[in-house]
Formats: sequence, structure tokens, C-alpha cells
Amino acid sequence: SCLCGSAPCLLCGCCPSAKNSTVSRLLFTFFLFLGTLVSIIMIIPGVEKELHKLPGFCEGSGSVLGVQTHVDCGSFLGHKAVYRMGFAMAAFFFLFALIMVCVRSSKDPRAAVQNGFWFFKFLVLVGITVGAFYIPDGAFTSVWFYFGVVGSFLFILIQLILLIDFAHSWSQLWLRNADEGNAKGWYTALCIVTFIFYATSIAAIVLLYVYYTKPQGCTEGKVLISINLILCLIISAVSILPKIQDAQPHSGLLQASLITLYTIYVTWSALANVPTQTCNPTLLVRNSTGSAMATQPLTTWWDAPSIVGLIIFILCTLFISVRSSAHPQVNKLMLTEESAAGAGSEAAAMESGLRRAYDNEQDGVSYNYTFFHLCLLLAALYIMMTLTNWYSPPPPPPPPALATSLPLLGFRVLTSPWTAVWVKICSSWAGLLLYLWTLVAPLVLPDRDFS
Repeated sequence: SCLCGSAPCLLCGCCPSAKNSTVSRLLFTFFLFLGTLVSIIMIIPGVEKELHKLPGFCEGSGSVLGVQTHVDCGSFLGHKAVYRMGFAMAAFFFLFALIMVCVRSSKDPRAAVQNGFWFFKFLVLVGITVGAFYIPDGAFTSVWFYFGVVGSFLFILIQLILLIDFAHSWSQLWLRNADEGNAKGWYTALCIVTFIFYATSIAAIVLLYVYYTKPQGCTEGKVLISINLILCLIISAVSILPKIQDAQPHSGLLQASLITLYTIYVTWSALANVPTQTCNPTLLVRNSTGSAMATQPLTTWWDAPSIVGLIIFILCTLFISVRSSAHPQVNKLMLTEESAAGAGSEAAAMESGLRRAYDNEQDGVSYNYTFFHLCLLLAALYIMMTLTNWYSPPPPPPPPALATSLPLLGFRVLTSPWTAVWVKICSSWAGLLLYLWTLVAPLVLPDRDFS
């Protein structure tokens, strides 16, 4: 059956025949999206106000030197809930990553756990989630923030690899269609899309200079925008050099324009985390008392960079789940490949007329189970950081005596750290260098096959 392993399923009549490998990846991705939806619901203001009823969240959750404190932490409950939901999803996928180590084919008993028992998997996820909400506050949020930063950086690199692969595949497909059919039409479409990408990138750069820099000051923003602008010009020029074109006839400005547009988005996302109000008009500050910074707007989680990041996250996770690359090098790097082992099973399913998930991994798995779960783990950390705007959690509240003597310490504020800025900027540089390497590698290593 398509959803419940060996158990009967009423939805099977609606499901087309599909490979076990594809169905399993889609359902695990559905679990990730379900956790993401729960996280989004928890940061809705109306729901966030009700989270104080959960044990360990507010009353008695903060203790310093053994003294219980009573702090109005209502403004932080959604932030804490997203962190705990992210922890639950990461723990769930890490558990399956450990269980599925070295599974070579569906003949391994553990493959049945990967491809079935979905109701019990759902119960496991729910149990881990409930347990995560009982984790004492303490230093958990502060420590888990750094886990989220590292995991998000790694997932951004995976996004960049998939984006570069998609750009090369897109260009090759359209150029091949141009060689086989209406060349004028395909080349026109290629030029139009490339122009749209570059025009959007130029407009975005102008807006970044206007809104995230000032004539006096904001040196960091000016430098970061200028560096990425120069790097994008470099990769665009390199992509059309005669030697590059000879080594890779399918390389061109379409790939460079797409990489440029994504780089500008990452730059925008990084500048939205600059912790200087004068240089960052989208900087939002939230405090636990509502009076410490009454002139500052409350943090909203649905700013434009977060929305774009959420869309990219959805596309990339679906990309990981349903598609293998047309390039062997990417398949080798991502540990995915299309296996022909299930050809007989597919033919049998078509002949029988049954709509079911058939086993296509009897002779070998079509993707690395452990690596797939690790990718979803990193995706869970990335969406956790995206929904919280990469804001650093507040420190534990001070004891009443210290709060009285030092009133400013009584205010707990969510802040946007420079850590988030540099992680995003470094990831954009890594992506540009990686794309540049895909262009020059055939020249540097002429004995390798880069077809």
C-alpha cells in the first residue's frame, strides 16, 4: 500500500503506482513540512499568548542561583516553541539516520522500517515533540541557537549545490531543444529569462544600497554589497570566456544570472540581520516587558527575507525528495542515483493494474538513507532559524536582587547577532566559489570527465 506499509489504506485507490524510494522520501518530507506548519502556527500572536499554559515555559522556567524568578516572557514563547519543535524534528531525523546506517538494499530488515510503519513513525515524532516541550528552559535555547547556525550554514551549502546543478541542467535542456527544434524560439526564451534575472539583480542591488546603507557610516553594508557585486560580475565574465565555452559549450549567462540573483538574495537576508538600527530599517527588537523599548516595533516573523527563505526551503526539500540529478558528479556528492533494480517490479505493477508502491531497491538502494535523513535534519535546523529570523535568544533573567540594583538587566531582549550576518555572507561566497569551480574545473583537470 502507498501509505501504511502492510496495513490496508483507503487512500491507495487514489495513489498512482510509485517507487518505494520516492514514496518514502515524500512522506518523510511531509513530516518535515508538518513540523514546519506547527512551528508557524506557534508563532502566530494569538496562539503564542496561550503557550504560557505549557509547563516549564514561563512560570518557574527561569531560575538563577536557585532563586525562582517571575518574568513576563510572553514575547518569547513563540521563539521558544519554534526551537523546541526544531529540536524534535532534528532528533527524529537523527534517530532514523542512525538506524539506517549502511542499508544496502531492501533485503535489509531495516529497509522495511524506512519504507513502512508510517503510523508508528508519526507516533514517534509526536512523542519526541511532546518531550521537547518539557525540556527546562535554562541554557537550552542559547546552546541550540548555535546548533541551528551550524546546521543552517550546511543546508545553505546544499541549497547552493542544488541550485548550481539546476542552473546547468536548465541551460543544457534549452540548448539541446534549440539544436533539435525551433532554435530561434529557444534562444529568444534563453535571452529573455537571462535578462529578467540580471535586471532583477541590478534593481535589488540598487535597493540594498538605498535602504541598507547611509552616506555617512554603514561601512560594513557597503563593503558586503560591493564585494558580492564584484564577485557576481567576475563569474558572469568567466562564464562566457572562449576557453570556458570550448571546455563547456553549455555554460553561459543563464546559469550565472541565476547564481547572481540567489547571491543577491542571500546578501539581502544577511543585511536584514545587521544589528544596527540606522543601517538596517528592518531590524526589529522584542523585549519581555513591553516597556523597556516601547518605541521599538515588536518582532514580526513574516518579513520578506523569511518568506523568500521559506519558499526556497520548500523547493529544495522537494528537489531532494523526488529528483536525481542529470549530472553523475552531483549524484555522487549527494549520494543519490536512479537504480534499475525495480524495473521488473514496475512492469509487474503496470500489468496487474494495481495502484501501489512497488519495491525498486531489491538489488540496491536508489539513495543513501542516512544521508537523506541528515539532509532533512539540516533542513529542520534551517527552517527553525528562518522562522526566528536568526535572532539570538535572551540570556536567563537575573535574580530579583540584581534586577533591583541593576534595572537594565531586568529587560530581556531578542537581538540580531553579527553571527547570522557572517554565516549568510560566507555561504554566498562559498556558493560563488563553487560555481566558479564548475566553470574552470575542466581546464584545471583536463584528464577528468566533466561531461
